[in-house]
Amino acid sequence: MKKQILIVGSGFAGMWSAVSAARLADIEGDHDLQITVLAPRAELRIRPRFYEEQVADFAAPLHNLFAALKINFIAGSAERIDTKEKSVWYLDNQGNVTLATYDRLIVATGSQTRRPAIVGLAEYAFDIDQLESAQLFEQHLDSLVSRPATPERNTVVVCGGGFTGIELATELPARLRARFGNNTQTKVIVVERGAVIGARFSEELRRTIEEASLELGVEWRLNSEIEAVDATGVTLKNGERIPTATVVWTAGVEANPLSQQITGERDPQGRLKVNDNLQVPAHPDVYATGDMAHARTDDKGNTALMTCQHAIQLGKFAGHNAAASLLNVAPYPYRQVNYVTCLDLGGWGAVYTEGWEQAVQCVRDEAKKIKIAITNELIYPPAADRSQAFAAADPLAKFV
Repeated sequence: MKKQILIVGSGFAGMWSAVSAARLADIEGDHDLQITVLAPRAELRIRPRFYEEQVADFAAPLHNLFAALKINFIAGSAERIDTKEKSVWYLDNQGNVTLATYDRLIVATGSQTRRPAIVGLAEYAFDIDQLESAQLFEQHLDSLVSRPATPERNTVVVCGGGFTGIELATELPARLRARFGNNTQTKVIVVERGAVIGARFSEELRRTIEEASLELGVEWRLNSEIEAVDATGVTLKNGERIPTATVVWTAGVEANPLSQQITGERDPQGRLKVNDNLQVPAHPDVYATGDMAHARTDDKGNTALMTCQHAIQLGKFAGHNAAASLLNVAPYPYRQVNYVTCLDLGGWGAVYTEGWEQAVQCVRDEAKKIKIAITNELIYPPAADRSQAFAAADPLAKFV
């Protein structure tokens, strides 16, 4: 009788879980392990590029890859997980509620933007968290061209100065010039509640972000929070009013709410705390991975961040370990000692750092080449070729 691995989600962690599990089954010569991916579409959405233009192009199809590796695909959205009955209820594309069962479950449904209860935020603020919302934002920018050239039209406020907020804010001056022309005075303002630019980054990296912001004309409102958003602007808690037709929320993410259906300890972002094999301790048949997992990366106290860099490797380990548990093979404890940061800074270039201490290795054009190589090549799915895909899915192979 076939053993079932069900993977919920086809993002970086979900896709690599499937390929990694198929790899181990191939190595062991096992033909009774059935690997199934459940997701709305058989595609990998290249979420780290959603701050760029032409966002509709950033979805890589997975049908051919799954077919080449004999991975099953179910088009649907998971609605309910029953860990006692080892089943997942999902809504298919025809609107029917259907049941899928498993011997091992890998939860890889990712994360979403956390939107607090700020007046007008839901009605008037955009985000670039998902492909659809990033497309709406791009369409909105296009629509501004037909409006009168007012300060309100020409100003964009980015709420949140984290990784996504910085990449979007430094990209926006060029995106606005492309629409309004080089002679139009535009403004990009980042509203950040922290006391310094890039508070989560090293001092060296913060100085680089500040230098790029200054050169690009990106303004920062530090120690500031949003009080309210409306159709013509934002009001800060200190009373400042910023006229704008475009507000983008990039402040904070949280694990997909599906994690709440699984008994276990969670971190403040809603991620399930897992053991070294990425199992949920209360449910050894359930593996959490990617943005759904709070996992330690090394023996120094570092934990995986909600980035594709960690999601890719988490997926490879989760898939391997779920398959290993069914094939009587020893698992690989998840470890990801190497850590890099490559931050796009728009027309200024980029910055590349290594290590958790974020020591800057290169900036501007040299770093931009690395960023392009990462986002345009490294993080895309492997070719629909068994040998190439399996080689890339090896959890112990060097990634970065």
